Amino acid sequence: MQSIDPGFTALAIFAICGYVLGSISFAVVTSRLMGLADPRTYGSGNPGATNVLRTGNTTAAIVTLLGDAAKGWLAVWLANQISGQSDVVAITALAVFLGHLFPVFLRFKGGKGVATAFGVLLAVAPALGLATLLTWVIVAVFFRMSSLAAVAAALFAPFYYLILSGVLWVTSPYLLTALSMISLLLIWRHRANIKRIFDGTEPRIGKKTK
Repeated sequence: MQSIDPGFTALAIFAICGYVLGSISFAVVTSRLMGLADPRTYGSGNPGATNVLRTGNTTAAIVTLLGDAAKGWLAVWLANQISGQSDVVAITALAVFLGHLFPVFLRFKGGKGVATAFGVLLAVAPALGLATLLTWVIVAVFFRMSSLAAVAAALFAPFYYLILSGVLWVTSPYLLTALSMISLLLIWRHRANIKRIFDGTEPRIGKKTK
């Protein structure tokens, strides 16, 4: 009988654990604990911090944001601490992000992944996360559209990771591939927002949706 490659076993274990962790929706959990409506029933219907903010409950939105970011950070940090292998870290990063997008606990209908992606980037390299966050802030301040800021940040994240190689870190081809896939998935999840941006109907930050 052929033995199972221990490397493959490690990848599978971290992928499964990352996916399950990513499947925890802090938007839904926080809303239930704070007695708010299910975020999938109002606004954009997206179980994420931006939609929770539309309730006017800033605390709930902040808790959601921190929770979704923390699970992305924790999954990648643990993979790096326990394994230290770039391929394991990369598959864990992608798995936790996919868990947020397609959570098993919510019948595979999850959020758009902005906060979770930020947590992943922060765990890969704090400077990478902060540079991407700065990009989000600049676009959000000037255009007051969370979706546009998210798309811009997603586009720049793999670029930052690549061009700063040898300066702040050594680029791993596994991680570059994972981060690129995360960016493409995040942009794809914002396809309806992108259409509304071109149509001029995308909601602005701070505007409540009826």
